[in-house]
Amino acid sequence: MAKEELEIEISPSGKVTARTLGVKGPRCLELADLLARIVGREESRTLTHEYYETERQVTDQVDLYGHR
Repeated sequence: MAKEELEIEISPSGKVTARTLGVKGPRCLELADLLARIVGREESRTLTHEYYETERQVTDQVDLYGHR
């Protein structure tokens, strides 16, 4: 699984800028919403190319009976 990060920058004037890195699809919006609630308000939002990518999920299949 790719590394997921939330990058937060706070300027000397107190402006907060946040970026999600490695977070695919709508899950990044969940993190952005959470941060907006913590900070108190949101001025703008820009979707990155990762928003439009789908998250890959890997599943393992186990053959309990030895058949394929």
